[in-house]
Amino acid sequence: MVSRSSPRRGVRRWTDRPDAPLQLVCFAHAGGGAGAYRSWGQQLPPGFEVLAAQYPGREDRVGDDLVDEMDKLVDMLARDLIGLVDRPWLVFGHSMGSAVAFETVRRLRQLGCPEPDRLVVSGRRAPDRFRGGDVHRRGPEALRQELERLGGTPAEVFEHPELAAMVLRVLDNDYRLIETYHPRAEEPLSCPVTVVVATDDPELSSPDAAAWHTLGAGGDVVELPGDHFYLIPHRDRLLAQIVARVDPALTGAGVFGP
Repeated sequence: MVSRSSPRRGVRRWTDRPDAPLQLVCFAHAGGGAGAYRSWGQQLPPGFEVLAAQYPGREDRVGDDLVDEMDKLVDMLARDLIGLVDRPWLVFGHSMGSAVAFETVRRLRQLGCPEPDRLVVSGRRAPDRFRGGDVHRRGPEALRQELERLGGTPAEVFEHPELAAMVLRVLDNDYRLIETYHPRAEEPLSCPVTVVVATDDPELSSPDAAAWHTLGAGGDVVELPGDHFYLIPHRDRLLAQIVARVDPALTGAGVFGP
């Protein structure tokens, strides 16, 4: 599902709600795509319209060349989002998607677009706490070990050589992108930053989470149970936290589970 007007290769609109007062734009983790957020459109209250960034080289863009440079990817996504974000909006990014979301918002700001009301990030340290990495230089076995460390990838994937090769190809590209990314110094965003930390996530701890707040107008930290991919089993709890930052009354309206 794409735009109500002209198709945008880099954006999927998972709920077509032209009268919704808010838009939520989502950015996926390394190896992931817009499909990670397909169910969010149906689960969120009617006041939200959900859009998701679709990185090239995966899902319905599998025929497009992969992009392994942050600046190039962000340029493409920002161009496709212009005109689609046409009302107050929020942004969510997970893992690599946190950094892509942050940089896309900064690029849109440079292009004269209003900033979101809030940036929600999870599963990754703040960009200015960059630690580097060399997983993308160590071959397929290192990528497999990384998938096992973080979880979230069914073991059955590696029982099918062609599927495994496709997954590892995309993951290698995304790790190259995020491990070679160095943010430029710019003015902080004018919106607050909510940081979601999973209790057993090896990629982000509560003490590191607050570093994101210096990149925006302060913010808060939310702790949820689970590992790096907590947002799969605890999707509704995460959505409730996002909604609560807009209208706390909605979270008690029976929209979400316990």
